[in-house]
Amino acid sequence: MGRIKGKHVKTAAKELVKHASDKFAADFDHNKVRLKELGMLKGNRMERNKLAGQITKLKRNELEEKAREEAEAA
Repeated sequence: MGRIKGKHVKTAAKELVKHASDKFAADFDHNKVRLKELGMLKGNRMERNKLAGQITKLKRNELEEKAREEAEAA
């Protein structure tokens, strides 16, 4: 079982995915680099990693939902 993320991490991740969905992917390392490029959380590596992990989770859920919808439509 993993650690529980705080509400601020979940809210921030949802907002980032909502406004910049095309910049993030279902890959943790890619998202971590994107957050660094955006200048988010300078110097706070742990918070950046938590945020990147939550964004990865959201993007994976989107992909799984899309695949389920396509399977039902076929």
